[in-house]
Amino acid sequence: MLETGDDAPEFELQNQHDETVRRSEFDGRVVVYFYPRAGTDGCTTEAREFEAAREEFEDRDVDIVGISDDSVADLESFAEEESLGFDLLSDPEGEVATLYESYGEKQMFGNTFDGVFRNTYVIGPDGTIEAVYEGVSVDGHAEDVLEDLAERRTEQAAPER
Repeated sequence: MLETGDDAPEFELQNQHDETVRRSEFDGRVVVYFYPRAGTDGCTTEAREFEAAREEFEDRDVDIVGISDDSVADLESFAEEESLGFDLLSDPEGEVATLYESYGEKQMFGNTFDGVFRNTYVIGPDGTIEAVYEGVSVDGHAEDVLEDLAERRTEQAAPER
């Protein structure tokens, strides 16, 4: 797993509008969350929670990006159905997810297959990883990330003694 302080791997992927999005184009912090499949219960819950908290993230100058191995067309439908105001990025071969150690062998219902792991990273303006969330539980995850960002801001603002 990538760790706090590591350089965040660069990525260049298509969003739900078939526009190219690059990690290096974000000026401030960005939350990059990896999720297995658009439209499934857990992924829908996670996306809805990030959307519900989007204004709070924006108030902290933090962008949100979701990445899965879904097609651009599937992401477009999902974003439209859920009225999502942030980018969902298509990583159909799992190449970026692999760079972020969020792709590999999974088992479900007795079947083994390759897929996306539910992990989240907060990337700072300098391109380094500021926080890592591995094996995320979707309920309350967006709120947990917001709380951690608020704590980090408080710690950074505290005067040295």
